[in-house]
Amino acid sequence: MNQLPKEMLESQKATLEAMMAFQGTVFGGFEKLVDLNLKVMKATMDEASQKTQEAMGIKDAQEAVAMTSGLIQPSADKAAAYSKHVYDIVSGVQADLAKLAEGKVAEGQKQLHAAVEQMTRNAPTGSEGTISMIKSSLAQATAAYDSMNKAAKQAAEVAEKNLNAATSATFKAASDAASNATKTAGRARRTTA
Repeated sequence: MNQLPKEMLESQKATLEAMMAFQGTVFGGFEKLVDLNLKVMKATMDEASQKTQEAMGIKDAQEAVAMTSGLIQPSADKAAAYSKHVYDIVSGVQADLAKLAEGKVAEGQKQLHAAVEQMTRNAPTGSEGTISMIKSSLAQATAAYDSMNKAAKQAAEVAEKNLNAATSATFKAASDAASNATKTAGRARRTTA
């Protein structure tokens, strides 16, 4: 009789520990996002101050065009880098949470297998067919979970590769746009000179 309350207490303790680990992981990710945003805000304020000083020193339209065209590439690069940092933080938190969930599922499967084994030892004579069916169903459910988990991991890997390819394409497009803007500004300066 004392075994059941002891098992319940252990189960509740394990659940509480899992919740604390989950909360710690989520809070750690939130903390990283806040830190990233503070760094971005500080860098943006410093850059705005610097660009304001530069703008105050502009003497003619050509310098204004050159300064404006020079802002395109760094802004696009910074936006893409920021997005990549956010993605890295979120995917890291997601991976940590997945590990926690996998651990709890594995523990649950272990407990379920132990319960089935206990039931097998205490089963009445003649229930071998039912026990065999339960074990077979449990094995099939475990195999289905494992294959779904593997497919989900593969899908996540493909999504990450696609995101990296899209980021590279965005950087290239921004770089090309900045080059074109710089060329246009150069032509405008030569035309007015």
